[in-house]
Amino acid sequence: MIILPAIDLVQGKAVRLFKGDYNRMTVYDEQPERVGKFFRDCGAEWIHIVDLEGAKSGLTPNIDTIKGIIAACGLKAEVGGGIRSMGTVQKYVDAGVSRVVLGTAAVNDPDFIKEAVKTYGSLIAVGVDIKNSYVAIKGWTEKSSRTDLEFCKSMQDLGVKTIICTDISRDGAMKGTNLDLYSKLSSELDLDLVASGGVSSMEDVRALKASGIYGAIIGKALYTKDIDLKEALEAAK
Repeated sequence: MIILPAIDLVQGKAVRLFKGDYNRMTVYDEQPERVGKFFRDCGAEWIHIVDLEGAKSGLTPNIDTIKGIIAACGLKAEVGGGIRSMGTVQKYVDAGVSRVVLGTAAVNDPDFIKEAVKTYGSLIAVGVDIKNSYVAIKGWTEKSSRTDLEFCKSMQDLGVKTIICTDISRDGAMKGTNLDLYSKLSSELDLDLVASGGVSSMEDVRALKASGIYGAIIGKALYTKDIDLKEALEAAK
């Protein structure tokens, strides 16, 4: 299992939201490049970056910061947040991103997903944000009519190889990961599934590893030091 330590960006700063609420934001570091270097020094190979402003606007307000993080740490980076056009995908690929995560666009525009996968192959991942078994869109501010499993299967049918699944009710809440959700999806899908949201203890890391899941994103628990990244990376091997 791979571990992807996370950096969420707002106005060029590393932040975390509580349950996806933009009004409940904590700034952890005003120099996210420094965070990326720390993750590298702990032994991480990947980093997960989300442009939270982009998630709402569909623009790329933090792309220069993302370029700076990648340049500073040299890690493979997957990036998400408001990527809704082929032009934006290309922009991130040109910026050195190793995997581009498509979110809201995957719900609203399956033709775009199909074109992106055809053009970029495994460089494309889909991020699915789950709220009470339904897919949430537009930076978690709206709930769609698609169920989690139905949506993930439709992405698999389009050729998507990697899905990042976030349980919003757990994200940033430090209440543990939703192992039942990830076990259900993993058993029904034939693709790489990355767990995100609520991974807040070494028990969570070990349980996800035991479930056979492809990867786990760890965010707030690293910043609060509830999880030691070196220990998590070792446990995930």
